[in-house]
Amino acid sequence: MQEEKNISGSSAVGVEEEGNGSPGAIAQSDRPPDSTPVADTAGQLQAITAERDRLAAEKADLHDRLLRRQAEFENARKRAEREKFEILEFASMEAVRAILPVLDDFERALRMESADKEYARGIELICQRLLETLKKLGLEPIETGGQTFDPNLHHAVDKVQDEEHPEGAILEEHQRGYHFKGRLLRPAMVRVAVRP
Repeated sequence: MQEEKNISGSSAVGVEEEGNGSPGAIAQSDRPPDSTPVADTAGQLQAITAERDRLAAEKADLHDRLLRRQAEFENARKRAEREKFEILEFASMEAVRAILPVLDDFERALRMESADKEYARGIELICQRLLETLKKLGLEPIETGGQTFDPNLHHAVDKVQDEEHPEGAILEEHQRGYHFKGRLLRPAMVRVAVRP
């Protein structure tokens, strides 16, 4: 009898194993339960949609920040290039400003009478050469002859009552003014006519 028990026990175990391993049992365990409510599916869809909208807004914000940073970088690069150009453009401005008194002295020396004509001619040539060299660097004299007084270009050192000339006419230049590469380096010192 014991043998029968073992045989029947083993056969029962064999049957259970066959029942668990059968294709019908696998299909039943993988199948989703039919009791999933429709409300859960709609809630999941809403959550996914909200997450998608949040990610789209975050992407748009990051894209906007990227564009702004790129624009800021481009502006900073342009500003640095402009500043570098201005430094190079006007680096010699102070050196030219320091040389202007020497040029003024040469011009004063040319106005003086000299008994030695060769000496006067030498001074004139040196003055011309210095002025030409400074013009090559960007120095431009401000013309005052026949001009009207402009406070942006001229400095009035004297006002003379004059009926022959119009109001604000420049009568005489005491010291020449200069532009350097389009910028005012030194205003011209002039005598100006005013009505009595």
